[in-house]
Amino acid sequence: MGGAYGTKANILYYIYSMSAPADVLALAVIELDISKVTPGQCLSVKWRGKPLFVKYRTQSDIALEARTPLSSLKDPETPEQRTIKPQWLVVIGICTHLGCVPVPNSGDWAGGFYCPCHGSHFDNVGRARKGPAPTNLVVPPYKFLTDTLLLVG
Repeated sequence: MGGAYGTKANILYYIYSMSAPADVLALAVIELDISKVTPGQCLSVKWRGKPLFVKYRTQSDIALEARTPLSSLKDPETPEQRTIKPQWLVVIGICTHLGCVPVPNSGDWAGGFYCPCHGSHFDNVGRARKGPAPTNLVVPPYKFLTDTLLLVG
């Protein structure tokens, strides 16, 4: 009986040690006030230990990417699949090639992202357009609580 309790205690110890630390769990869900973000601006925050980009897309950005043929994309997704509201893009700011952080509002596509490590270019909806990145920037789960309050996670 004592051996069974000892085994149970050891198993539970290893399970709990593999769980996420408290500081990561505390940041599992964040609320962002996006009222001060201006059109064309990209807000960068830390979420779950990763950079999170919240970009206020301009009407010209939206119109430009709406005309992009899906056949020209490495990882075809429409802007509607990647955004809840067309003017707001929310992506994890980690390049899908080798994990570097792309630079917002730079690269070969207007309002897009450029990864300086190996030269990947993403358009203003975070879709991989040029370079070694095989897939689009990841869109995390998010929703709008109000017009100016965003819940990510």
